[in-house]
Amino acid sequence: MYELIQVSEQSYYIQSPAKIGLVKLNDKDVCLIDSGNDKDAGRKIRKILDENGWHLIAIYNTHSNADHIGGNKYLQGQTGCKIYVPGMECDFTRHPVLEPAFLYGGYPCKDLRHKFLMAQESDAEYLTKNVLPEGFQMISLPGHFFDMTGFRTPDDVIFLADCLSSRETLDKYQIGFIYDIAAYIKTLEMVKTLDARMFVPAHAAATEDIAPLAQFNIDKVLEIADRITEICREPLCFEVILQKLFDMYGLTMNFEQYVLVGSTVRSYLAWLKDTGRVSARFEHCMLLWERT
Repeated sequence: MYELIQVSEQSYYIQSPAKIGLVKLNDKDVCLIDSGNDKDAGRKIRKILDENGWHLIAIYNTHSNADHIGGNKYLQGQTGCKIYVPGMECDFTRHPVLEPAFLYGGYPCKDLRHKFLMAQESDAEYLTKNVLPEGFQMISLPGHFFDMTGFRTPDDVIFLADCLSSRETLDKYQIGFIYDIAAYIKTLEMVKTLDARMFVPAHAAATEDIAPLAQFNIDKVLEIADRITEICREPLCFEVILQKLFDMYGLTMNFEQYVLVGSTVRSYLAWLKDTGRVSARFEHCMLLWERT
């Protein structure tokens, strides 16, 4: 873990729970794409930088999930680097309590206020084209989170953040976190059309051909949507729908899974309602969902 792997002349990634991109800008200066999940990740990244005599000038966060911004504060404090984050993700990075609050739908209890869902705040600035290194390209990847962004490096490596999961992860957990189902599918259809020297997803193996994995993720989303629609053959409240999904896939319920899977299931229900596959009504002061 935390092995530095070179994939082209300038582009590397650090093998970690969420892959961290590293791009050489010249013989001395480098930038990172994400920073890992906590201060300890930051220390390990700093060790790699020091061993290679590299100077970190900037971190470009793909989005604001805690496992992608957790090393920001430490690395910024150690190196004085700039931190750039796209759109609304920048606000979540400046105010990390927004992530567990959003997931829970209210003030998060202590069980949710930990490093896996709430990173330390960092001094982030909004990501725009004019702050990118020469030759970098932003790739909009909405769906998994609000304004998630990938990057194409000058030597044609694309870092894809969390826009897809590995087959192994989906086979094990079945329901990956998604904020906007329609945008997620649209993003994956776009990703299938991309050409690059190498693709580096945060939670899947680097590959020269991303299209098969993108299609596998699309198929899994459609499968989950079908399962939810079938569960709603009779009017049910959200909590019962969630319980049936956990039972169906043999998932373990705890606070983290409740908010991560629960938020995703609410997103599925919203998408299914907007596309006319389920309807919703209030009955006896309870919101019920039913297949149309």
